[in-house]
Amino acid sequence: MAHHLPRYVDTLIIGNGPSALILSYILHGHIPYYVGGHHDALLDLKLTKKPNLLDLTPDLYDHFLSSLRYSTQALPVNTLLDTLIRPNADTELNPQSCIEWRYEPDKAVPHLAVGATSQPGGQWGENPVSVSAEIGTLSYAEMLSLPGYSYSEYMGKSKKQEQCDFVRPSRTEVANYLKMYPETVGISDAIHTGVKVDNVSRTVDGFIVGSLGIRCKHLVLASGIFTVNIPPPPLLLPIADIDSAHEPLLVIGSGFSAADTIISAPPTRKIIHIFQWAPDTRPSPLRGCHHTAYPEYATVYRQMKLAAIASTKALSIRSSMLRRKSNPFFSSRDWTSHYEGLPNAEILSVSRLEGAPSVTATIRLASGNTVTRLVGGLEYVVGRRGSLDYLSPELRSEILGTALEEVSSSTLISGRTLRAKTESSLEVARNIFVIGSLAGDSLIRHAVGGCAFAAGHILGKIASNFSPSSTPAPTPTPSTRSPSPSARSDRISTSPSPSASTASSPMLLAANGHADLHLDRRKLARAVEVTNAENRCWQDSGWWAGGLGPLKPPDA
Repeated sequence: MAHHLPRYVDTLIIGNGPSALILSYILHGHIPYYVGGHHDALLDLKLTKKPNLLDLTPDLYDHFLSSLRYSTQALPVNTLLDTLIRPNADTELNPQSCIEWRYEPDKAVPHLAVGATSQPGGQWGENPVSVSAEIGTLSYAEMLSLPGYSYSEYMGKSKKQEQCDFVRPSRTEVANYLKMYPETVGISDAIHTGVKVDNVSRTVDGFIVGSLGIRCKHLVLASGIFTVNIPPPPLLLPIADIDSAHEPLLVIGSGFSAADTIISAPPTRKIIHIFQWAPDTRPSPLRGCHHTAYPEYATVYRQMKLAAIASTKALSIRSSMLRRKSNPFFSSRDWTSHYEGLPNAEILSVSRLEGAPSVTATIRLASGNTVTRLVGGLEYVVGRRGSLDYLSPELRSEILGTALEEVSSSTLISGRTLRAKTESSLEVARNIFVIGSLAGDSLIRHAVGGCAFAAGHILGKIASNFSPSSTPAPTPTPSTRSPSPSARSDRISTSPSPSASTASSPMLLAANGHADLHLDRRKLARAVEVTNAENRCWQDSGWWAGGLGPLKPPDA
């Protein structure tokens, strides 16, 4: 489709996933307005005075951190739009939205959203990991809606609208919804698929995409952090090259991708699972999955936990507790016979006889003992990363805040890479914005705020933090970039890294994107009551208006 692209647009969005689709919807002239009705009296008062939600300023959400009502896992601007679209969403079914999307075509901005995937929706339409596409999403259906065309409306066309409440749709269903979205809401003219972007650099008055010859004034990065699978190191290549279904499958990883791989494996195939186990400093994201809401992930985590306990005892432990909880997924396979968990184990070597259908792996356990296992395949699912390789080294230097000579030829990034910057602003360099998972929030429900923020800048509602006449010099900061896979040791270890203790900080937990699965909803209602009382006190005191401290007595 590249030959149909114009040579100049005001805004170029790199990516065509959910956040790119939301931003395109706004830039087509659909402006969000606050129409009242939010239960937070303080927030209601603030927004009533300036209802245009492209005019986002920190004073709107500066009381969020003092309130138990709001998530601290997402960026405040994303939490703001989420609570306005779905007030009390965690405790109320189908809450009334406090936002009205008004079509104002005079505010439309010429733009393009380009991505390499074969259909709109970004990575939702791809399957970068060998897992079943029918596994349920982490988010419930009602949390997946994009503005202008809700997921329930999409399901209603197939007479399945009743399946949207407390239902986790499959990846295939979400991909189909996102594929239909641009045409349904009238933004398909700006959404382009199968387009590879490369060699993006800054010019005197904007940016140019060398691979496409497109110039633009504003650049929005929505390419995500899930485009590149971290490859296995050379030591494991003999296993990666075989696929013998009759021998055990070696799975390496501690998160959702590893669990998805185990779930997708035939129930009769034995799984040897090597994973990191450090629940106090770097817990697996599976820990937050309740056994009733996420039975499959809770089952895998339970097996990991039992294996970790057994690794410190002489006798193995049977999972009778999970049976009593009536987890329907538990009976899908014989876990005792077909699952072996090896927490914090380390692969020392692998060997394969010529023509043999399996490989012998020598593994050092956390106890220090060494064992050997025959394996017939490998799923190395230690994580996925994004890439900024399509940007020039100079632009990467600006965005990452590193000196130009320190910018590598290939840069893999995670949700933590730019999180420190996005805590201050989603404008990470002059006229360059990041939205979606690049900003550290990977859930669709937390994408709208960043898109509104970027659109507010593009439409001139929010002032830039950068000088219009100069490019700020890169400031050296502690690098949070992911190490190059080639720099990893030939020995494969899942032991906690020396810096793992920092993973419990609020900022790093926020980058995970799934910490809200830990929410104890039984305590939420009481917390909301307490917060309401606090907010009423703040509103009456006038503290929020200017940060002047306690009001003086009337006669002072």
